[in-house]
Amino acid sequence: MESREVPTNSTSSTNRPAAGSSPAARARKGRRPRAPWRESGGPAPWRNWAGNVTARPARSVAPGGAKELADVVRRAAEDGLRVKAVGTGHSFTAAAATDGVLIRPDRMTGVLALDRAAGTVTVAAGTPLRELNAALTRAGLSLTNMGDIMAQTAAGAVSTGTHGTGRSSASVAAQITALELVTADGSALRCSARENADVFAAARVGLGALGVLTSITFAVEPVFLLTAREEPMPLARVLAEFEEHVTANEHFEFYWFPHTGNCNTKRNNRTAGPAAPPGVLRGWLDDELLSNGAFKVACSVGRAAPMAIPAIARVSSRALTARTYTDIPYKVFTSPRRVRFVEMEYALPRPAAPDALREVKAMVDRSPLRVSFPVEVRTAPADDIALSTASGRDSAYIAVHLYRGTPHQAYFGAVERIMVAHGGRPHWGKIHSRDAEYLAGVYPRFGEFTALRDRLDPERVFANDYLRRVLGD
Repeated sequence: MESREVPTNSTSSTNRPAAGSSPAARARKGRRPRAPWRESGGPAPWRNWAGNVTARPARSVAPGGAKELADVVRRAAEDGLRVKAVGTGHSFTAAAATDGVLIRPDRMTGVLALDRAAGTVTVAAGTPLRELNAALTRAGLSLTNMGDIMAQTAAGAVSTGTHGTGRSSASVAAQITALELVTADGSALRCSARENADVFAAARVGLGALGVLTSITFAVEPVFLLTAREEPMPLARVLAEFEEHVTANEHFEFYWFPHTGNCNTKRNNRTAGPAAPPGVLRGWLDDELLSNGAFKVACSVGRAAPMAIPAIARVSSRALTARTYTDIPYKVFTSPRRVRFVEMEYALPRPAAPDALREVKAMVDRSPLRVSFPVEVRTAPADDIALSTASGRDSAYIAVHLYRGTPHQAYFGAVERIMVAHGGRPHWGKIHSRDAEYLAGVYPRFGEFTALRDRLDPERVFANDYLRRVLGD
């Protein structure tokens, strides 16, 4: 068993011969000198951040650069083993799980180049976003937009389509200007809009199916200030004014508390300053005590006594009051996430979001479900990446969560049926049950991606059960 994921609709393994399983390849086994990269053998398990996915790789390696990585890929193919690269495990699907060779990012980190004239930064693929943001701040630079956590690696974030919220600024992957990856035969491939443009069009959100990223070049700009305005608001008003809020603000998002009619909204807009970050006490109260400490206690109580959840939701939805602060981008966009959970998220055509959320609310209200986590709604403009969830259409994202260890199948399944009815596209790194047949119908460029995969990885060196389900054989 390659991995365990809840829920899972993975298809069974195909009859395709394992990569590198020819007699000649098998005959070469045992004749190689010890590899120069760091390797740990045995069935040591790998687990994701949420703990809902586990895998037991045949071996785990941490190459120190593109050359060592190419050797790892070639050797794995010769040995008939699949290859998957992992980041920090913040995906909730088994996208990175493998029973073959697990590539760890530990030794492929750091800023490789900073070009102020071009407005770009190049980083090793395993660089955590936290380190990238810190390095850019020291240089007086910033990404234009980002998601709401910084724990992911650069490669992990872009490969699964990580996004924040924005009227005109798109996902992390949409800010890529060039990338390098090692393909199934061990070749290094550099891609941009001018070089291997067909691969660039797909590999920015590549799901780990086209190769292993070694470096990524992002567009950056001089660091700027954002004023964040957080304000409670009735759900009915937010949905009635949704398009107005999206178009009037550079970045708009909101959180709805199930079992209530209450939301907390957040509007981020550029400002000339001055900086006015949250006070130490207020920041600790909102971001640590209420959003993490007290919230974890509330989730624990709710898991033990589900009937208490609606009352807890009513209290929680009133606990966070309005506040305004001004700071550099990553301190506004991101927040600490210390309460572990599982998550499902769907991207819808933006105009469909208000009605879809109304349907989710009606479903929760009439069901016996008890939902302890807020529902998060964000937006992104259309982009030109083949498997981006915003590919070719302005999108809104509806994300549902449950506290880790809470049965989630009934809730997620009911929400998923609503999202599918609106033509939703599931986030690649979050729980869903869609397969290649469905996804080919909601991604106009799906065939373009799978044809490229056939060319770059015909023997499916980078395959696993999750990719077989979502991309086909």
